[in-house]
This record gives sequence, structure tokens and C-alpha cells, in this order.
Amino acid sequence: MELPLVVGVDGSDSSLVALDWAVDAAARHGVPLRLVYASLWERYEDAELSEGLGRPSEQVMAENIVGTAVERAQRRNPEVKVSAEAVPEEAVDTLLRAGHNASALVTGSRGRGELKGLLLGSVGLAVAARAHCPVIVVRGDKAGVEGTHERIVLGAGEPASGDEAVRFAFREAEARGGVLDVVRSWRCPAHEGADEPRLAEEPAHLHEERASAQLDALLYDAVADHPGVRVRRSTVEGPARKVLLNRSAAADLVIVGARRRTGHFGLQLGRVAHTLLHHAQCPVAIVPQRV
Repeated sequence: MELPLVVGVDGSDSSLVALDWAVDAAARHGVPLRLVYASLWERYEDAELSEGLGRPSEQVMAENIVGTAVERAQRRNPEVKVSAEAVPEEAVDTLLRAGHNASALVTGSRGRGELKGLLLGSVGLAVAARAHCPVIVVRGDKAGVEGTHERIVLGAGEPASGDEAVRFAFREAEARGGVLDVVRSWRCPAHEGADEPRLAEEPAHLHEERASAQLDALLYDAVADHPGVRVRRSTVEGPARKVLLNRSAAADLVIVGARRRTGHFGLQLGRVAHTLLHHAQCPVAIVPQRV
């Protein structure tokens, strides 16, 4: 049975945008959609008041948020199978647990009550940095969120640690029918310091050729497995985070891998992924790779 696509909802404008995106994604991939709302209402409601008045007001609000979200999802696409739950728990832990039985997790860029100055809400950041399934943070301009570019971008990592992101990108491109723009950035190494011996510097074209060979190795199996996907490969000189930010302006989704080290429980998010989550002009998919 196909694992569901899980989307976090909280009634905020950002989560409604994420919900619409998730409905469309579930329809493209033919998977059910599971809506999850998590709030610690039991901690903030007086027990005696709750007993006297029936259900806690926060629980009623949670049920209303979930019910409204289900109706919205069904109106957007009645053919998508939708389930939902509201749980009195902390949002990050709830979504991370849901991710163990999900094809992917979807969140908005900011939650209800988040400070307006934040570029990315705390829940979205924590989930993207810790989940063991792909996480899509829905952000960016209208064209990118609505998928009008018909192009997705994959930031190609190392061949030994980026194959999960490659597989995800090809499945997504195949489902969308658009172009898969695969980008591998490269840079010449910095010069040695004045007091250190200078080695013979390699010409720039050798670094570019090496990046191109790594890109070919990374894509070899996926291209053979998905012959119908239109792939455009490019190697670009410059910092990966800047290259991918620029490409996000004309993309419907930008995808990067994230290394997940067993036994590490903190945030595991590289500089490139962190930058994209805060500044990309389209939704961002973080695809974990076990190391």
C-alpha cells in the first residue's frame, strides 16, 4: 500500500497554501493525503473549567481547523483520499513521528502565531532538519507555488551521498511531466597562504570536467530507469547556495539532499539547504540520505 503524503495544518495562511500544494501532489502521485494538526491544548486549559464546560476551547478550535482543512482539500480534488487527526502534542515531534509512515512531509513556511519577521517558522525548520523522510516546505512566489514554470531543479551532491535526492527528483519530474534541471556547482580551491608553499594550480576547466563527470555518475542509473524524463544537466562555477537560489526563481520545486548521521539528534541541515529554506522563490524539498 502506498504511504500517504502528510501535511501539517494549523489554520494559518501559510498552512493553507501548503495544504493546496499537498492535495495537488497527492493527486499527481496517486497517494492518500493525511492532515495532521498538533497543539498542546491540554497544557493550557484549566482542568476544572474543562470539566464544567465540556470540551476545552482549544480542542474545539483544533477540530474546527481540521474540519475546515478537510473540506478545503476535498473541494480542491474530490478524488484524493483524505484523512485527518488533531492531537494534543507538540507539533515537531508529532510530524516527525508521522514521517516514519509517510512518503513525504509537507509544511508551510510559517505557522500560526509565528513572528512576521521570521523567514521560516520554527516547526518547518526543525522538521526539515530532523525528519527521515523527504520534507517539502511550501514557500516562494505565486508562480513557483502554483507550478507554472513546468521545471524542477535538483542540486546535485556527491555521488556517494546524493542518490536518494536523485531518485526523488526523477519521480517528481516524471509525475509532473516537466523538465528536470540538474545543477552541479564547482569552484576552484582557494590559493595557499603567503607563508605556505604554493602548489601548481589546476586549470579551471579541469574542475569543471571533474564536476561534469561526477554529475554523469550520479545520474547514470536514474536516467536509465526514467527514460521519459527530460533532463537538462549543467555545471556552474560558484557557491551552490547562490546558484540554486538563482535557479529557484524559475522553478516549481528545488530539491537538495541532506545527510542524516545515525545517533545524531540535533539539527542536521547543511548551509545550502538552510539558505534555500529561508530564501528560495519556490517550494523546497529536503531529501535525507542516511550516512
